[in-house]
Amino acid sequence: MTARAMVEGPSGRGDLAFVLAGGGARAAYQVGVLAGIAELFPELEIQVVTGVSAGAVNAAHLVSHIGSFRSATEELVELWRSLTVDRVFEADTRSLARSALRWGAQLFSGGTGATPIGQSLVDTAPLRRYLSATLGAAPDRPIPGIAENLRSGRLKAAAIITTSYSTGETVVWVQGRDVQGWTRSRRRGVKTELSVEHIMASAALPLFFPSVRIGDAWYGDGGIRLAAPLSPALHLGASRILAISTRFEPAAVEASRPGIQIEGYPPPAQVLGVLLNSIFLDLIDQDALRLERVNRLLGSLPEERREGMRVVDLLVLRPSFDLGRLAGEFEPRLPRAFRFMTRGLGTRETASPDLLAMLMFQPDYLEELIEIGRTDLLARREEISAFLS
Repeated sequence: MTARAMVEGPSGRGDLAFVLAGGGARAAYQVGVLAGIAELFPELEIQVVTGVSAGAVNAAHLVSHIGSFRSATEELVELWRSLTVDRVFEADTRSLARSALRWGAQLFSGGTGATPIGQSLVDTAPLRRYLSATLGAAPDRPIPGIAENLRSGRLKAAAIITTSYSTGETVVWVQGRDVQGWTRSRRRGVKTELSVEHIMASAALPLFFPSVRIGDAWYGDGGIRLAAPLSPALHLGASRILAISTRFEPAAVEASRPGIQIEGYPPPAQVLGVLLNSIFLDLIDQDALRLERVNRLLGSLPEERREGMRVVDLLVLRPSFDLGRLAGEFEPRLPRAFRFMTRGLGTRETASPDLLAMLMFQPDYLEELIEIGRTDLLARREEISAFLS
């Protein structure tokens, strides 16, 4: 999808922004897209990078890497290739059983407070350790490399998006040069030094992953109430935005076929998959449509009546293949205890187990997504080259 939109503010100098959406394990697709771009533009400089949920992991790596864009993407590919389920969360029988028992005890406690609160279905301490090691920073310390890239001028701003469980607001944590915070309806930007804890908070899938304390408040996945995923990049001065979604858009004929996803009553996995897609993956499309409509409206006005609004070019990239459907092919290779739990939710009763795809940190599945992303990007090399040149 491409669009040109008018947004408020000065025209700037053509700042390029990458907007990296969420999607759990499906964010490996973004890595393949980035690798394809690096083949075409190995020395590309991206002034603004925003990330939400699993896209925050990719964003943090890009903005903290000291070196060329190509070397940054090569390291990012290796990072995802080495991921396994047990490097993201505790997937052994004992850990999963302990979480299930804690949730069950809390459910039947009647709110007496006699049992400890079940914080999540899985423990993501392994991911915190893995990110700390790969980014070279203790969880609560600034990620090195970001400040250096800001000082050198290679980077203008980086943003990690979270949701405050205290206020229900979308909170955008920003580190950048000459940037200020902002406040809008149900969302605000806060200037800070980004850390692993900001990434962990942004990727804290509700109920499945534990929320994260930053300061005096608790934060979770940034996609929960993110009604305008392109807005942080616009606030930070982008004049060109390349957004990478992990959501496959089926053809209208295929989407309307009865029984294409399930037969019979929908299992919990199907309901949860639709719910999580609507929260985390559909919003870029909606925001892009809004930009396109505003563009058509303002394009009908003479320039002197546009009241200082600037033109923003937008390109949205998405998978050419249903990544959820693909996840079902790799499901038998998951750790036994985790596979048992997901099958209990009905992941084998749906043709496109989107819930499973978010949690499928299986090396061969991730490798397949990386290759799909790279192939999709190179298939559109002329369009991409025209946009980035």
